[in-house]
Amino acid sequence: MCDPMVRVMASGVFDILHTGHISYLQQAKALGDELIVVVACDETVRKSKHEPITNEKMRVQIIGSLKPVDKAVLGKGGDIFDVVKEISPDIIVLGFDQTFKEKDLRKRLGENGLGHIEVARASEYAEDLTATRRIIEKIRKLEG
Repeated sequence: MCDPMVRVMASGVFDILHTGHISYLQQAKALGDELIVVVACDETVRKSKHEPITNEKMRVQIIGSLKPVDKAVLGKGGDIFDVVKEISPDIIVLGFDQTFKEKDLRKRLGENGLGHIEVARASEYAEDLTATRRIIEKIRKLEG
């Protein structure tokens, strides 16, 4: 009998790719056999963060081309649990700085009939420019 394949899901904006993103995706891939990454759609990015610098199609293509990623899909505005149901992961890996609290996500997964999904948190990758906002700040300083 074969061991079942472990499907891992990660998500993010991935607007300006940096080493923090690479570390997050490598950590997520290490937890299973298949890594599916949900890239936030432009609508979601606008609502939650900022005007996207790179468009959603470009971000999906870039993330999908990375070595740890088996498949990149575009997220949808609305209920996040719709995409979770479609992907049907065994594990969801949160980035170290994503705002979800593991306990709250586990509770909401249970409320949506998805209580069997494990939740893990990636650790921080410490380097100077490991966040899109830090990169943007540095560019602004160089321009000023």
